[in-house]
This record gives sequence, structure tokens and C-alpha cells, in this order.
Amino acid sequence: MKWLRIAALVSLTVVSLPAGAAGGPVVVTRTGAVRGSSGYPEVYRGIPYAAPPVGPLRWHAPMPVKPWAGVRDATRFGNDCMQAPWIVSSGVPFSEDCLTLNIWTPAHGAAARRPVIVYLYGGGFIGGSGAYALYDGAALAREGVVVVNLNYRVGVLGFLAHPGLATESPRHASGNYGLMDQIAALRWIHENIAAFGGDPARVTIFGESAGAVSVAMLLVSPRAKELFQTAILQSTTVPWLSAQADAEAAGARLGADIGALRKLPAGQLLSHNFDFFPHTSHELMDMEFPSPTLDGDLLPEQPRDAFARGAINPAVVVVGYNADEGGMFMPPDQKQTKASYEGWVARHFRTLAPEVLRATPVADDAAAQGAMSAVLGDAVFNESGRMVARAAANAGLRTYAYLFTKSLANRPPAPWHSESVRYVFGTLDAPGFVPWRVGADAGDHILSRTMRRYWARFATRGDPNGAGLPYWPAYDPRADPYLEFAEPVHAGAGFRHDALDVAGRYWGEAR
Repeated sequence: MKWLRIAALVSLTVVSLPAGAAGGPVVVTRTGAVRGSSGYPEVYRGIPYAAPPVGPLRWHAPMPVKPWAGVRDATRFGNDCMQAPWIVSSGVPFSEDCLTLNIWTPAHGAAARRPVIVYLYGGGFIGGSGAYALYDGAALAREGVVVVNLNYRVGVLGFLAHPGLATESPRHASGNYGLMDQIAALRWIHENIAAFGGDPARVTIFGESAGAVSVAMLLVSPRAKELFQTAILQSTTVPWLSAQADAEAAGARLGADIGALRKLPAGQLLSHNFDFFPHTSHELMDMEFPSPTLDGDLLPEQPRDAFARGAINPAVVVVGYNADEGGMFMPPDQKQTKASYEGWVARHFRTLAPEVLRATPVADDAAAQGAMSAVLGDAVFNESGRMVARAAANAGLRTYAYLFTKSLANRPPAPWHSESVRYVFGTLDAPGFVPWRVGADAGDHILSRTMRRYWARFATRGDPNGAGLPYWPAYDPRADPYLEFAEPVHAGAGFRHDALDVAGRYWGEAR
């Protein structure tokens, strides 16, 4: 890794210019100077890390930024990437010209050499924004780290596979443009982050939901090797990915002529956000989402296979999940009964249904809703998290697991998918993916600070432990230990062990 540090610090001439009439701090990157917002931390918004993927660059690997003259304003967020439907409104316009990132730093200048935490947003690979108030990096940066988040292409504009695109590609691959964007941003960070006070040799990537799926993909992608040293996966799933031929056949249904598709209005293409990719027969949710595909280049093999054989990019890993991951995805207008739950299990788990019902039984209608939510969370998220933890530990990578059980103000229900994010960022009052049920209390704020300290310490030393924090045991596949984020924070082991074993067999059959 030494060559990366040397290259980043030597190849970039770091110049800290005095603040101009606008009063904000100015930093020089390799493509030009940017002026951010003063304060603690300083904030730099909307910095381009790749050329706009418009016109002939639609569905193209990200290209270098064209240098600019003068000082670029970096006090406002860049455009959101094109998306539909909106997951959470950011208040920022969307456009195909969206490949920008945002930086929160305690102090700029190469002498600072602070650890860097890079966040990849969730949103089912159909939406997301670095401008979400939920992802404001100020509170986390005050723990002494440089925080970066970024926009990457999503939906049909980020993940379309098509024979015409494969023909154009020197690697004969298509799709996965959103992942390419993430890799391009990480390369930009290595080349430029020292100017913002960051250490390019201490980069942590972390994400939640589709962002955590992205982290999982980057952990096993040969194209991402040596771009990060630590990784955090919050509520990940690791599905079986579509073969390239199947993904391209599905994409070709939009039209055979890729040149003609490039000329269509982006809004027209967004109408295909849920039908440009192959659909599976084992999907447990009401809706299927796009995902990366096996392109033979960025992802040359099934990630589950790569994890199983230990073909993982060297990194220290944190992985965890929430107590009720499935709650967000339950059918909204249908109250489950014992009979409907058992019928759902029979339809989706088939020969494994008796094992699922033994691991998560119900005695009456009152227990059915919670049981279905638990099984859904186990199969889609929790088993994947445990699989990643086991694979990383078995590969000799230091690994830590967690379970998040704290609900806002300790009111029911248990925390759903995505609800740990606001604690890590210290944005407890910001709009999120789950409608507010109650306001945060003092205990929520204490736990939020505790989690920020763990995340910052992990980014700093590759070990979340330290003075003033409850001990977080390293992961051992034999005992399945974790740290439980609750009141109080404490260690535990073997969360839903039998149910996750059945979920693992489900993924084996689903292949």
C-alpha cells in the first residue's frame, strides 16, 4: 500500500489558498481549485470526480474530469442522479450530470493526514443522493475523520447491460456503471483527499442496503483492490447475480440500437427502471430491484462464491444488521394470519418450508406478522451479513459483527431496515426511509455518539475498541459473537442461529 500513499502525496501539488471575498476556504485539486464553506468541519459540496455521463458517455465507464480555470464554487450540492421513483426527496434537482462528491473535514491541508470514511448510499439501486440530510457528515467528521459521500448512477442509467454496450467495451462487458462510478470516486479520493486533510492510505468504505451491497461487491472485485483498507456493511444482502448473457438479453428488450437509446430522453428511460433486468423466481419481496451483474470484468464470478473461497480484497471488516430488517418490506395493506404466514413460507421456501416453520413457528394469528417479518429479514439481509462475517474471518481478515436493536425512544416496533444510519451520522431528526414514529430521546443521542466513536476509531486504527467504549469482540465463526447496539451496549452471540442456517440453505437452493 506504500506506493499508493507516495503516489497520492507526490503527484498532487497541494496548495492551500487564502479565502477570497466569498470567505470560504479554498483547496486545489488536480483538476482545479474549489471553495467550500467555513466552519467546523469545513464542507466542500458538489465536486466533480468524473466527467458528466451524458450524450455518447451515457452507459460508458466514467471518464476523467476536464480541468477548470479559476476557483469553482463548492458550497452547494451537485445534481442528484436521474431516478424514479423518489425514495426520499433531497430538494436537489436531478440530472444525468451528477457524478459529484461531498467532503466534510475538520481541517484541510496535507499535514492533517486524518482517516477517511467514504459513504455509499442505499436506495435499492434505483435512487439515492449524497444531499440527503440523513447523510450529513458534520457530526461524524467532528470525531476527527474526513467524511466523503458521493453520487453514483442508479436504475436503468446505472446498471443497464446490453449487447451493443458490450461490443463497444474494450473489456467486452456492459452494465455495472454505478459500481464503476464508485471505483472512479475512490481513485479520485486517493489522488486528491490529502489536500482536504485526509490520509489516502486509511480509507474506509461503508454503506447501508444497496450501499452495503456495493461494499460487498467492491470487497470481491479485482478492480477495487487496494482502494480501501477497511469496510463497513450495514444491512447488506448478497444475492445471486444475473449472468451477463441474461442481463444483456433483458436490456436488449428496450431496443436493439444502443445509439438510438442514447438519444432518448432520460425520463423516458426511467419508465423501465423495474423491467430492464432479468427477474428471478425466488424473490421474497413484493418488488424486485436491479442489481449488479456478472460482467466478467468488474465482477468475474458470483460474489457468494468469491466469499466462500476467501477471494476477498484485503480489508478489516465490520458487518451487521438491525433487529427487524424485514419490517420495511412487509405487504403494507395485508395483516398476516397464521394461515397466510404458513402459506407464504410454503410458496417461497418449498422443500425448506418445514425447517423454516420449525425455526420460526407461530402459535396464533397474533404472532404471524412478526414471524413473517423475521423470516423475510433473515433470508434477505441477516444471513448475508453472517455469511460475509464468516467468510472474511475464515479468510484471515479481522472482522467485527454487530446487531442494532435500539428503537427511537425505546418505542416499538424494533428497528427496521435503514434505521441504524441516522445513529452513525448523528442525524436523528432528519427525514429517513422509515416514517417518524416518535422523536429521539437522550438515550438515542448517547447511542449515536457511541456509534460515531466506534466508526471513527475503526477508520483510524482498523479496530473499533478503545478507552471509554464497551469491548467489541472480534468475530469468530464458531461462536458468532457480536456487539449489540442497545441500552446499554453489550456483547452477545448466536443471533437467530438456527433460522439463519435455514436461510443459508435457501440461498443454496435458490441458485
